[in-house]
Amino acid sequence: MMTASPSACIELKPGTHVAKCVLMPGDPLRAKYIAEHYLKDPVLFNDVRNMLGYTGTYEGKEVSIMGSGMGVPSLGLYVHELFNFFGVEGVIRVGSAGGLQESVHVRDVLIAMSASTNSGYMTSYDLPGYPAPTADYGMLKTAAAAADEMGVRTSIGSVYTSDFFYHPDKEVNQKAKAMGLLAVEMETAGLYLAAMANHKRALSILSISDHIFTGEALSAIERQDSFHEMMEIALKTAVRTEW
Repeated sequence: MMTASPSACIELKPGTHVAKCVLMPGDPLRAKYIAEHYLKDPVLFNDVRNMLGYTGTYEGKEVSIMGSGMGVPSLGLYVHELFNFFGVEGVIRVGSAGGLQESVHVRDVLIAMSASTNSGYMTSYDLPGYPAPTADYGMLKTAAAAADEMGVRTSIGSVYTSDFFYHPDKEVNQKAKAMGLLAVEMETAGLYLAAMANHKRALSILSISDHIFTGEALSAIERQDSFHEMMEIALKTAVRTEW
């Protein structure tokens, strides 16, 4: 197995490695927090461009945590390298999303079955028509079972991945809602496309931090509690999946 990316975006520190499954929050400092609070004996394997990555164990099984940056292009770069240069078989995105439907509430954990997107990323795969960015069903099923076991309120369905945090079309969220999409975020479609193209597995597990239309938003303490639920579901999914 190679120990460094040709582009040097990920460079393993001596004596370190990446686990078969990597959990990816957008913020590298969040990756550091997750590793230090959830993993046993976490070891830093990458800090190139401060995109921190750690490997440790959870429930006796190896897991890695690494930041992805914000948006599809950044996540796509790191995921491609993890899949192709470091032996990674699965990636789980863990992040936040804005709710769109009345059935989705703040503090819900949302498991993304698929993702619509406005990103040009998907046009590069040269498939006649448009690919359908979709989660790995086995991982999705495992995550749903873990959420039920924990008694966590969960929404499962399709999300909208946008290249824009501030979209010039002021009606875009209303249009996404009209299509039945549950929430809006910025990375899931890119992750699913990269996994499909590389014959790997991926899942996006999101915490609903605010609601676009009702104005509901979590307090700092509520965000923390919701985050912990999402993380435990993701970690259980990682260690219960056969790699």
